[in-house]
Amino acid sequence: MSEPSAILFLCVANSARSQIAEGLARRYAPASVTIYSAGSNPTSVNRFAIQAMAELGIDLASHHSKGIDTIPAHEIATAITLCAEEVCPVFPHAVEKLHWPHPDPAAAGGNDEAVLDGFRRVRDQLDSRLRAYFATRD
Repeated sequence: MSEPSAILFLCVANSARSQIAEGLARRYAPASVTIYSAGSNPTSVNRFAIQAMAELGIDLASHHSKGIDTIPAHEIATAITLCAEEVCPVFPHAVEKLHWPHPDPAAAGGNDEAVLDGFRRVRDQLDSRLRAYFATRD
C-alpha cells in the first residue's frame, strides 16, 4: 500500500467551505495529491458556492455533498477543518490535522448579492491560504 497523500477538507454540511476548498485545492495541488471534501451532516452543494467558483472557472455543479464515512480514510494524509462558529467534524484517524476557521457563508442573511459576496470572501480567503499552503510544500 502506498503512503497516504490525500487531503480532506471538512465542515458540517459539505455544502460551501469544504466544497470551495476542494475545488481550489484541485487547481493548486500537485497531480500526486488527491483532494476530498466531506461533512458530518452532508446536505447539498450550495448554489452560491457553485456561482462563486464559476467566476474563477472552477465547476462545482457536478459535485455532491458527502459524509465522512464515504472517504477512503487510508488515503488521507492531512485533514483540514474549516468550521468557525459551529462544532467541526472530527476525522478520527492519525493524520496531520489543521484548522482553518472560516464563517459559514451559507448562514449569512440578506439579498442574493449580499450572500454571494459572503461566498466570494470565503472563496478568496481560502484561495490565498491554499496558494500559500501548496507553495510551501513544493
